[in-house]
Amino acid sequence: MATGGTGCGRRRVARLMRAAGLQGRHRRRRHLTTVPDPRAALRPDLVVRDFQPDADSLDARWYGDITYIATEEGRLHLATVIDIASRRVVGWATADHLRTDLVADALTAACRQHRPTGPVIFHSDRGCQYTSRQFAALADQLGLRLPVGRTGQCWDNALAESFFATIKRELLETTAWSGRAAAHTAIFDFIESWYTWHRLHSSLGHSSPAEYETALAA
Repeated sequence: MATGGTGCGRRRVARLMRAAGLQGRHRRRRHLTTVPDPRAALRPDLVVRDFQPDADSLDARWYGDITYIATEEGRLHLATVIDIASRRVVGWATADHLRTDLVADALTAACRQHRPTGPVIFHSDRGCQYTSRQFAALADQLGLRLPVGRTGQCWDNALAESFFATIKRELLETTAWSGRAAAHTAIFDFIESWYTWHRLHSSLGHSSPAEYETALAA
């Protein structure tokens, strides 16, 4: 029923949309990117779903996760590292694979760009990339602690899912990507030019991550 009170059936709407070349937006079928490694050593959960912004913990608690973007060349996988305190994407990387190198590149980028001066807790799910020996060795080299969330608990990765939902809704699902390079460039522009500096967050008092960090510094 339209707001003006005029009755309109679903089939008529569908027929008119087809005639106008319109198509409704819907969530795509989700593909699994997290594959637990049953041989991985158990690690404690040091975050315990505490994803609230914290003015005293910038560059102290980071969160990592993976998603993917469909392109005509195939999937482009995106790994991010998000600062829990300010919601800033402090590091990210893309690749055409799901090997540990992808999440290692994202974490290395975060440390290279932000150079944390104190201990950092890096939280993630129990995916095999994050529980691998290669990633553990890199975290030890960078001085990071590696807690993980609980198996099968969606709320343990709510922060990353919120960011992925935002970037897909506002960028990635708005167009058909001809190739991985085009998607990578668009992701760069979204994160570095828009999300960090202009995307407002209600949890940050309707400030962008950069504005929130600047206010704390002042």
